[in-house]
Amino acid sequence: MEGFIQVTTTTEKREDAERIARSLVEARLAACVQIVGPITSIYRWKGKIETAGEWLCLIKSREENYEAVEQAVRSLHPYETPEIIAVPVTAGSRDYLGWLRGELAAPCEE
Repeated sequence: MEGFIQVTTTTEKREDAERIARSLVEARLAACVQIVGPITSIYRWKGKIETAGEWLCLIKSREENYEAVEQAVRSLHPYETPEIIAVPVTAGSRDYLGWLRGELAAPCEE
């Protein structure tokens, strides 16, 4: 199977999540970005336990696009240290993966 990935990031504001999503889809770095929320995140930051409302972005892309996706998210993200995590897609419906393939920029040939 091709190297598809799902990248996740969270934002404090829905508007930030939408700006990141739109930019990635327009650049064809993501075929789709689902925005889920609000969610509650509990985490340790600078020695204190924090609780925050956030919006979760689920970014559908290709493994070879990861670096460009990370760079784009970092450039648009207001957090000092944004969550940017990728997990491999190990299986999926043929129709959905075909659609995903068609919506992403063609992989670079070296």
